[in-house]
Amino acid sequence: MTHQIRQHALCGNGFGGYGRFDMYDFAPAANASKADIYRELLSAADAITADERDAVANMANVAALLGEFLADCNWTGFYRAVGGELVLGPFVGRPACIRIGMGVGVCGTAAASGKSQLVADVHAFPGHIACDALTLSELVVPVKRDGKVIAVIDLDSPDLARFDAQDQAGIEALANLLSDRI
Repeated sequence: MTHQIRQHALCGNGFGGYGRFDMYDFAPAANASKADIYRELLSAADAITADERDAVANMANVAALLGEFLADCNWTGFYRAVGGELVLGPFVGRPACIRIGMGVGVCGTAAASGKSQLVADVHAFPGHIACDALTLSELVVPVKRDGKVIAVIDLDSPDLARFDAQDQAGIEALANLLSDRI
């Protein structure tokens, strides 16, 4: 994995002070296997969220990492479980649906069931919500804390059957890492 220092920046340290901190450029190795991409993604997500207490900051950085690490995705991000529905969180992609009911669409189904949803063709999924007409396949993984869904990680692709069991396992490992960081 590339953890190259690109520059120094004056950034808040999260404790009320400012100082000079290293900025990193996370990227998967060229020609990495899918297993290596997910291993590197998990390592980058761990490095960038380990010392940050703010959930929104962590979701924003992880959404950006997902967009950088995963090819052929037109949307990567989060929906947060708030007041019995899903509310849009940080993401990379086109504007999206702001609120989704529990049990509605792929995201709502993942949140209500607490189970990942791997959908090869979103048009074949009953009740699919078309936030982006370009999306043809989707992977949604719940993030749980103490057995309760607190968010979902949503990946969309303009390619049919873009996601497989290896993608699901990689994003489930990411969700597990983030369970106490968002």
